[in-house]
Amino acid sequence: MGYVTSNLMPEEEVIYLGSIHWFIFAPSLILFLVGISLFGVDTGVSLFGVDTFKELGPIIGWIVIFFSLGSLANALITKFSTELAVTTKRVIAKVGFISRKTVELNHSKVESFTVEQNIPGRIFDFGTIEINGTGGGKNAIRNIDSPLEFRRQAMKIIDTVSHN
Repeated sequence: MGYVTSNLMPEEEVIYLGSIHWFIFAPSLILFLVGISLFGVDTGVSLFGVDTFKELGPIIGWIVIFFSLGSLANALITKFSTELAVTTKRVIAKVGFISRKTVELNHSKVESFTVEQNIPGRIFDFGTIEINGTGGGKNAIRNIDSPLEFRRQAMKIIDTVSHN
């Protein structure tokens, strides 16, 4: 937690850490498997007497594998450059490696959390959390692992701190 720990205020402690779900690697895995499968495909279709797909299959396969590696690199950067934390004073989210987006809301400024999960998100327990701040500020963080647990922990901490 480089960003979070280096930007803590005096007497502020990290209480709960969130993370990005492993499902962000699924598109690169699917592309890789499609690329590998293109190496052995023989459709029997010929164009001008040449079995074009048999000759182009490996080339297309390498192109798809190249894109899968780009997708994998993007997923790795996202996974390892995103930091999510609830501290004794704030909710902090940092996304990005070279360009960075940070959201830091004091507990008193957090109005609500919205959790969105599509069908794969419900099955594999990941989703998007939107942090709604007072004054209409909305900040969405995608692909959070266990978003309902993150929201529950954040609301519990905010409620505990606000009643002290």
